[in-house]
Amino acid sequence: MAELRNYQTRAVPNAGSRVDTSIDEGLRAYMLKVYNLMALGLAITGVAALATMMMATTNDPSAAVATLGNGKMLTGLGAALYGSPLRWVVMLAPLGMVFFLSARVHTMSVSGAQTAFWVFAALMGLSLSSIFLVYTAQSIVQTFFITAAAFGALSLWGYTTKRDLTGMGTFLFMGLIGLIIAMVVNIFLASPAMQFAISAIGVLIFAGLTAYDTQKIKEMYFEGDEVLVAGRKAIMGALTLYLDFINLFTFLLSFLGNRE
Repeated sequence: MAELRNYQTRAVPNAGSRVDTSIDEGLRAYMLKVYNLMALGLAITGVAALATMMMATTNDPSAAVATLGNGKMLTGLGAALYGSPLRWVVMLAPLGMVFFLSARVHTMSVSGAQTAFWVFAALMGLSLSSIFLVYTAQSIVQTFFITAAAFGALSLWGYTTKRDLTGMGTFLFMGLIGLIIAMVVNIFLASPAMQFAISAIGVLIFAGLTAYDTQKIKEMYFEGDEVLVAGRKAIMGALTLYLDFINLFTFLLSFLGNRE
């Protein structure tokens, strides 16, 4: 028996390394798909936000139906989106899509889940278009690239670290619940100091969640997954990282953005 084992070992000397290489290649392909989906979602959001703002504002006084304090003139669409009860629908629609996709993704086809993600990204762009009314375009672009650099570094650390981030994730989730409560309370208080604290804490929370979620998505990979299961996992991973990026961007913008 010992001779047989020795023969098998000599006959297949690198079997273990080939298996490890196969898993590594599969993991890299899986993570690349997650990042590509997330990046495409961000691109859809950016295009939707810019297109909405172009249709909602005008430089022609005769076409304007409302003028803001900073001099920006709104078209009929802009007045409806930002000055009527419709703005609450625009604000809450992305949240509804997140709940829908999270609840139904396990029963959807990959193409159906991707379509739902694209719709969500477009709705998020519609919701975020209002930042062009508040901040200068230059500061928005600068903050986006700062966010991209920070997100890339944090995600890379989450992917490569050997440290188990599970405990940190639990702490961050509790902090996120507290942050949401504070944001709701400040809607009524409208306190600048509280808003500053919320923005600072929000940056820290979503910086940590970026690393934690990257590690979690990496650990969800399983080489034996069927194509359908792997596709659904990639979409949910992309949605998770997309939300981390968007929230990190909006909280950083409140610090770095120059107001109109």
